[in-house]
Amino acid sequence: MRNSAPDSSKDLLIYFSNPDTTTEQSEIKKTNWTSRMLFKTRESRKTTQQRKLYGPTTEEVTQWAQSLDNLLSSKYGTIALRLFMKSEHCEENIEFWLACEEFRKIGSRSKLRSRAKTIYKEFVKPESPKEINLDFNTKESLHQSLLIPTQSSFKAAQNRVHFLMEHNSYPRFLDSELYRQLCRIAAGEQ
Repeated sequence: MRNSAPDSSKDLLIYFSNPDTTTEQSEIKKTNWTSRMLFKTRESRKTTQQRKLYGPTTEEVTQWAQSLDNLLSSKYGTIALRLFMKSEHCEENIEFWLACEEFRKIGSRSKLRSRAKTIYKEFVKPESPKEINLDFNTKESLHQSLLIPTQSSFKAAQNRVHFLMEHNSYPRFLDSELYRQLCRIAAGEQ
């Protein structure tokens, strides 16, 4: 695990694009967002094309404020929200949502079954390490769907988690210092 911010612009991009290389959980709130999340450097601000290589444009960051779906459809938006949710100790929601998105793309029946069991054990099963907040009926329905999983097996649960993120984490993200800094960075102000 890294304990300090990276030095070069290449390292900054790697550091930002792989949230799993961040500092320990207890250090997340203590660490300044700028040092943890820079994906542009002063020398990379020369052209719009170069800026695109290192992070979102001003337009992208502005679109994130329009809807959670805009945020989640952006590579950098997803990373930023995941980092924010990790700082708030609720990253299991976005991780589950992303796992469901990948699950829906699986074509093989055997892979579908295997991945469904993994997602269930990790996020749905009572006492699981990253248990998400689902009602009893949704959990029971998911448990039954493990027998013959389909690409839409997790759809209801994913919609519930999307609703929770949209009404809880997303508004807090938009009000966060992190989002304000991303807006300034995208505009070339930092």
